[in-house]
Formats: sequence, structure tokens, C-alpha cells
Amino acid sequence: MKVTTMKCMKCGKEFPVSLDRYVCDVCGIEGILDIIYDYKSIEISKEEIAQNRDYSLWRYKKMLPLEESAPVPPLQVGWTPLYRASKIEDQLGLNNVYVKDDGRNPTASLKDRASAVGVAKAIEAGAKTICAASTGNAASSLAGFAASAGIKTVIFVPKRAPKAKVAQLLVYGAKTVIVDDSYDRAFELSVEITEKFGFYNRNCAYNPYLVEGKKTVAFEIWEQLGFDVPDRVYVSIGDGCITSGVYKGFYDLMQLGLTEKMPRIIGVQASGCNPIEVAMKTGEFTPQEGNTIADSIAVGVPRNRLKALKSLKESNGDCISVTDDEIRSALLELPRGTGVFGEPAGVTAFAGFKKHALAKDIDSEEKVVIINTGNGLKDIDSAISVCTMPTPVASDVEAVAAHVKTLV
Repeated sequence: MKVTTMKCMKCGKEFPVSLDRYVCDVCGIEGILDIIYDYKSIEISKEEIAQNRDYSLWRYKKMLPLEESAPVPPLQVGWTPLYRASKIEDQLGLNNVYVKDDGRNPTASLKDRASAVGVAKAIEAGAKTICAASTGNAASSLAGFAASAGIKTVIFVPKRAPKAKVAQLLVYGAKTVIVDDSYDRAFELSVEITEKFGFYNRNCAYNPYLVEGKKTVAFEIWEQLGFDVPDRVYVSIGDGCITSGVYKGFYDLMQLGLTEKMPRIIGVQASGCNPIEVAMKTGEFTPQEGNTIADSIAVGVPRNRLKALKSLKESNGDCISVTDDEIRSALLELPRGTGVFGEPAGVTAFAGFKKHALAKDIDSEEKVVIINTGNGLKDIDSAISVCTMPTPVASDVEAVAAHVKTLV
């Protein structure tokens, strides 16, 4: 077996590989586990990957905690575009800036990578129902992938979840519980209900297999850059799972001898909810309220903080925060500069990148990748809030011509 053990990130205790082991039995819910591989048992090369015509994350199945013959959900996920951001380069005096648009996944967020692997493991476990909590994206992602595999879902979302994301849950047929409280409380309830009813738990900050799906975004960045590793990767942070996945992906590539380099991972949080940034700078974790326009990262108690902090530190990275006004500006600047339409949490990474660029913290020749984690249609109200809606014009050609003249 290529997966050898499951190791607690807090105390280091190792456990036998198991489908129903989620956390450390010593450290409890804070004992997040890491999937440990026997890398010598994984035989893969750049040439083999380049010749693979399966343009999805399953092209890296050998590098995932699944057997080659393991059934997977049918939705296509991964192999999202990596765009050169030439206009942004010109504006900021940089020469190598790219945007990875994971809003192009089936349910329009990077969370689909985790759900694809999570549902595959649920199929392996023979699960009939999967449970999760989410600010919206992970929930709609799970609902879509579970529906494609014929598995029932029970999903908890906080009352502040955007309507578009809740709508996705409902059309996929998810049994949806809107909790009259924060995401953090919804998460706690989902764990309790999972244990009470024996559901399979999809929470990425609880089930260690989910991060293994998210790491495929790093594999793709490496391959799409011509089997090269960028100098920096900017990513927004909520629970810390995507940050952990990005690190794990590049770490795996190094262990497999496919690269010798780890990029600096720069986590970006909203200043109204930045517990990871505070913990990184002070060495102490303090719970916060989730007060930001970026609902997907409004996580005051990041459950995957141990992995996230390790990822930032071991990559010589950093964690910074941006204001909601900077996020609102990015809602316009990213699509107008690249054509990529991101939701508030998705463009938070771009806002952090711009903050560093304006402060001259990025060398002009550094190769930078910014990950957009979710499509702008996920939170259309936020997009509308930063635009001026046009006033209706009389429907005759002269009136329209006169109006157009004022626009161009």
C-alpha cells in the first residue's frame, strides 16, 4: 500500500490506515491527521504524466490515496486553466504572473478537488450518506459529487451563506440544515451528527483524505508551467485546507524526485477574520468572529490551522491580511485585468498579491501564481455591490445613440 500511516499533526502519534479514522484518539478534534506515503512505492515520471490524455485530476491517481482500479465519481474535475496575466504584469511592473482559475470546476470552486477524492473514499467505505459543514462552496461541491455517485447528503451551512450557494445545494437534492449561527457552530454540529448517525464525514478540516484532493492544484500548476515550480503561490485562507493542499502537492513532487523546489506559499486572509495571520505572527491562536465580505473564508476557528501554519512556515511563506475594501476593489480588478471572475474569497488572494506588489515585495522576475478558488457567480450580490447598475434608456435609436455617445 502506498499509504502507510495516518499521523497526528499535534502529538505525532501514528495510526494504521483506516477509512473511519478522522482524528487522533489522544488529541481529539485538534489532532488533525496527515496521510503518510511510501514514496518509493509510487513509480511515476514527467513523461508518463505528459502522455496522459485524462485531462482531470485523475491523471495523478498514482499520487492519490486510491488504488488504480478504485471507482471515482463521474464529474470532470481539475485541469483548470492557468492564464498568463500580461495586463496585470504591465500595471505592476512584473514579468511572470499567472492566475489559476479553479472557478472552472463543475460546481465552480476548488473544493471540487476535495469532494472528488472524498466521495471516492466514501464509495470505498460503502457509505450511504455523507455529512459536512460549509460556508457554501464545500457544501455545494459535496452535493454535486455525491449526487453524481448516487449518495445521499446532509449538509450544514451558517445562516449567512449566500443564496446562490444554498440554491446549488437544493437543486442537487442535499438535505440542507441552515444553522442560525456561525460556520464554526455549523461545523461542530456536523461532527456531532456524523457520530450520532454514523454518516461519512466529508469536512476537509476533519477528514484527512480531503486535503489529498486539494493538493492536485499544485500538481497542475507544476505541469502547466512546463514541469516548473513558481517562486510564489498566493491563496486565500479560511479553514486552512487549501493552503495545506498546495503545500502537500509540492511536497509530494519533491519526495517523488519530480522537482527540487518548494514555492513560497503566501496565505491571504481578510483583516476582519485573520486568526492564521495572528497565530503566525504571535505564536498563539485566538478564536475570532467571522466578520468579512468574503464569506468562504469567514472562519474564526480554522480547524486545519496546524497544517496551514506548518505549510506557511516550512515553505518560507507568509500570511497577510487585506481589508474588505481591498477585496471589493479586487472583485473588479481581477476580471478587468484577466477576464477571470472570482467571488470575494477567490479574489482575496489577488488582493494580497497586489498589496505585496505595490509594496515592492515581489522581485520583477519572480514567477507568481495566484489561485482563484471560486467563481464570481457564487456570490452575485457581492459582485453587484461593487458595480453601478445602468439606468434604463428609452427604446428608440436616437436615445440609445445619444446614451452610447456618453459611454465611449
